Amino acid sequence: MLKLGFIGACTVGTALSVRLSEQGYPVVAVSSRSQTSSEKLARLISGCHAVSNNQVVADQAELIFITTPDDAIARVAAEIQWHPGQSVVHCSGAASTDILESARKSGAQVGAFHPLQTFASVSQAMDNLPGSTFAVEAEEPLLTTLKDMATALAGNSIELKASDKVLYHAAAVIACNYMVTLIKLATDLWQTFNIPTQPATKALMPLLRGTLNNIDNVGIPQCLTGPIARGDTGTIKKHLEALQKKSPVLLSTYRELGLQTIPIALAKGRINQQQAVELQTLLKQPG
Repeated sequence: MLKLGFIGACTVGTALSVRLSEQGYPVVAVSSRSQTSSEKLARLISGCHAVSNNQVVADQAELIFITTPDDAIARVAAEIQWHPGQSVVHCSGAASTDILESARKSGAQVGAFHPLQTFASVSQAMDNLPGSTFAVEAEEPLLTTLKDMATALAGNSIELKASDKVLYHAAAVIACNYMVTLIKLATDLWQTFNIPTQPATKALMPLLRGTLNNIDNVGIPQCLTGPIARGDTGTIKKHLEALQKKSPVLLSTYRELGLQTIPIALAKGRINQQQAVELQTLLKQPG
């Protein structure tokens, strides 16, 4: 198999290098801004060496992952002397392979390999990688190599064009990061009846797991439940009145989310067009 090198010993870089090594891909070298970080990663992988210079990684490996923060990828790639026969891959979700143009001009193949997953810690990242989808962007033969890596990691792959990347990443942010924001807003409401964030979160977790299970097994739009799915304008009106009194800062967010939910309820078939109009009118009312 191709000898791999990693520039950047972050959570993603560590998880990918360890899991790929476990699947038989030889990871021969790693570098990082912090020598301590690269040495820590190297200790996890047999035959991997922590080096102090990015160029050494490029000289020792055939396929090099740049797993630095997104803003540093282009600069790191431009500082290295690449040569034909090498492949250079970044793991940014939003950036295309255009940021590796300096490597492409030197004759290297370039690609992107983004795990559609949330990485809060190294151990959690390694646990979550299997089953994930990997967004890949490259030309052949590197494209097939990256798809094979996704399969080796017990994942799936989707092929994206450069023009797809930003909206692909925005969708991930909405589904993942903003879900955290929504739960924060929900637990803030629980504090109005004197239940702190931690127990509120614990109480909501079975509801969240049930929702995710329904999305996975029943699918959208049929998994939608709640007052908008039922056309229950009376309950929505009560929500608006209570929010106006106790948490007016959330009113605009609640209204917008409700308006975006109405088409899902219509698609489910539990409300008719007249009920949808009534809900829209209620949610659009000022104050």
